[in-house]
Formats: sequence, C-alpha cells, structure tokens
Amino acid sequence: MSPSATPAGAPPRALIVVDVQPTFCEGGELAVDGGNQVAEDVAAYAAAHRDRYEIVVTTQDWHIDPGEHFSDHPDYVDSWPPHGIAGTPNAELHPALADLSPDVSVKKGQYAHGYSGFEGTDADGRTLEQALRDARVEAVDVVGLVESHCVKRTALDAVGLGLDTRVLTDLTIPVSPEQGEQARAELTAAGVELADSAAR
Repeated sequence: MSPSATPAGAPPRALIVVDVQPTFCEGGELAVDGGNQVAEDVAAYAAAHRDRYEIVVTTQDWHIDPGEHFSDHPDYVDSWPPHGIAGTPNAELHPALADLSPDVSVKKGQYAHGYSGFEGTDADGRTLEQALRDARVEAVDVVGLVESHCVKRTALDAVGLGLDTRVLTDLTIPVSPEQGEQARAELTAAGVELADSAAR
C-alpha cells in the first residue's frame, strides 16, 4: 500500500468534485475569482491521492429550463444570470480535469435550482446517494465550486444522510469572504469537518 492509500480500517470514502466548470471560473457566466486555480488544485490533488478514495464523483450544473433560477434581473440569492447551460462548453468539466476520469458523473439542475449534488442523477438515472451506496461509501470529502453555495449544500446533504463528511477548505472558494464564513459556520454546526487537504 502506498503512503497515501486509505489506512486499514478506515471507512470507504468518496471524493465529490462539485461543479468545477468554466461557467464558474474567470471568463465564465457566473465567475468567481480564483475558480481556475481551484480547478488546477483539485486536479492535482485528485491525481496525487486517487488511492485514498473508493470512487471519485463529479457534479455539474446542467441547466435546461431551471425556471426562476435564471433571471434577467437576478438577486444573486434565489436567482442568477444564465450559467451552466446544458450542452455548452462552459457547462462541461473544467479542462484542468481532463485526466480525472471520474467513476460517477452527476448532472443536476436541469429543471430546478439544483444546488446540491444529491439533487442530480448519473447517466444510468442513479441519484448521487444511490451511487455512493452502490460503492459502499461511508465517508466523503467535498471540494469544488463554490464553498458558499453548491459545495455547502452538497456537504450538508451528505452529513444529513449519515455520511462522515469533510470539506477540504483549500480546494474550494466562496463567492465572498463573508459568505464563506457563514457557510463554514453552517457546516460546522451540522457536523461537517473542515479540513486542509495537506492534512489528509
């Protein structure tokens, strides 16, 4: 076993890579400063530590007609400019993840907000929960874009399902420092562990 492999007796763990898509990175429709760097960092981490995980999962915003989620006059709370539009290059996985080869790919938000990865399905119609159960996963590490929204919602749903849940805080970024602070408080209160990937 390599030094980074899952220790004997540790619960089977999945890496959930949330919405690392050009639409949320610099130059995208709903860009967050630092998004491209998060994509590069997530790709490097996953390549170096794949053997820590039973499976690697990606989620993507894949909006077809998400209703009030899109607005020409967004409030940036419940409504947003169009982004993650199904079938467009900016809705695909970030080019930094070209070599990731995820075990499970979940698309979400086709006809709804779709903040949490647990609201989506894979190509076989399985929910994220079903895919994790099929792999006998008991724990998850959540990374990606963005900490204050889809990463937070995905992690909260994971811990709510009884999964041992961590957010690797150096592999995500919030929309703003204030929203990041609020998200971390919510996650901690719900029992999600906040950790640095270097300490894993």
